[in-house]
Amino acid sequence: MTGLNAGRQRDVLHVAHTSVNYRPCETVFAQGDRCAAVMYIRKGRVKLTVTSRGGREAVVAVLRAGAFFGEGALAGQRRRTCTAETLAASTIATVKTTEMRRGLQQDVALADRFRSHMLARSISAEAELIDQQFNGCEKRLARVLLLLANFDEHELPRAVLPLISRTVLAETIGTPRWKVDLLMNNFRKLGFLERHSERDGGVHVHRSMLSVVLQE
Repeated sequence: MTGLNAGRQRDVLHVAHTSVNYRPCETVFAQGDRCAAVMYIRKGRVKLTVTSRGGREAVVAVLRAGAFFGEGALAGQRRRTCTAETLAASTIATVKTTEMRRGLQQDVALADRFRSHMLARSISAEAELIDQQFNGCEKRLARVLLLLANFDEHELPRAVLPLISRTVLAETIGTPRWKVDLLMNNFRKLGFLERHSERDGGVHVHRSMLSVVLQE
């Protein structure tokens, strides 16, 4: 998943594209779909998952605004190797492969941003593998909640957590739903989560939750 220390990214998508608004939990594309474009998240969150032939599903990334996905099209990929689904209300831009290649050749800012994205994804993939192998579900859940609340983009003591089902959280960190319920309740008792009115976003995440991620 995207690292917690990635900074806010400026929108540099100055190439021909189309943008579509999605509701939470909508599929942008499915594993096996035809692959002919690169996607860019203008707003929201996107989860990438892979399903095995036996039906087992694994989350391979959680991306936010400023991230590209579906970039395998640039390498000649014919079919999507994963499924992309929104975690929150999102605006997704679609750039045809030929247009993206032209933009990468002619637009220095876009090329630099795309290279940075690819390096960040590589680092993130390594971190996620380590996270799944060595960290418990408590630390994985804390990391996801901090990521969803954009804690690397500001210094506020608390931030709004986007509306997201606990079932999706369970799938994201690879643990049963009951375990997420237990951990969320524990986080609330410890003061890491605080309920607010719907007008204020519903649930706020406290910066103190970083202590869960940073603990050895």
